Amino acid sequence: EASIVAKESGVDADMAANLVKLAQATRNLVGHGLDEGASTRLLNYAGTLIAAGVEVKDACHMALVCPITDDAEVRTTMSGAIDAIFG
Repeated sequence: EASIVAKESGVDADMAANLVKLAQATRNLVGHGLDEGASTRLLNYAGTLIAAGVEVKDACHMALVCPITDDAEVRTTMSGAIDAIFG
């Protein structure tokens, strides 16, 4: 999945791997506040934003958090995962 994200979005392999790690964290929330986790398509959107110069955490929130939940607690949990992965 990381190689697809890197190729389609233009981010490097390390960034793509971290985006996939974040997606896996969201997928672990399925059934615990989320109906579905982040898809590869959403990872590509985040990667495209990052490659275009958008700050990583902002890109993740725009492309991965906001589209899949409006629940404040789930968003807080996902923000924690973003902070843990991307510092």
